[in-house]
Amino acid sequence: MSRRVVCWRHGQTRWNVEHRFQGHSDIPLNETGVAQAARAAAMLAALRPSLIVSSDLRRAADTARALGSLTGLRVELDEALRERGGGEWEGLTSTEIKARWPEEYASWSPPFGEPVSDVADRVAAAIEGWAAKTDEDGTLVVASHGAALRLGICRLLGLPQDLWSAIGGLGNCSWSVLHEGRSGWRLLEHNAGTLPEPVSSDDSPAATAS
Repeated sequence: MSRRVVCWRHGQTRWNVEHRFQGHSDIPLNETGVAQAARAAAMLAALRPSLIVSSDLRRAADTARALGSLTGLRVELDEALRERGGGEWEGLTSTEIKARWPEEYASWSPPFGEPVSDVADRVAAAIEGWAAKTDEDGTLVVASHGAALRLGICRLLGLPQDLWSAIGGLGNCSWSVLHEGRSGWRLLEHNAGTLPEPVSSDDSPAATAS
């Protein structure tokens, strides 16, 4: 198999700029985010995606539709690709959260929020489900959210939870590329803003063949 998955974070929102926890709150792209989505879509269209799926939250869905309009592909929506639910933290700034919940802030555990393991499970399962609907030599583009994608990637790679922090976050409208091979998923690129290029190295035979 040579199936490829591009995990694409949405463009910038006003709440991103204000450092507010967005979670399931349905916040639209700001002007910068719209421009970011258009720029990224112009590059990702060159990959000739065969399927585009998005979180149903509009900041992700509108990002995905920028690519859909260039490729002629319909954007499928999936609630399972939503951002991590933030409970009582949604709409609050990081400064406000730290002042009111110092202990929870230290572990980034929002009261009544969604556990990270649950987010990892649902996002990874959604990506695998949509990947199974993609041609074996096709490219799936998944438009979602920073925490959701990072956690889903960690689960797909089979990393133990105590190592999840080793995978950094995604910038607005940046993406990561996963490749599905015989032995499972491999992370080819992370937090990228340019088109993926073939990897040639002395790391392993699998590296040169991927």
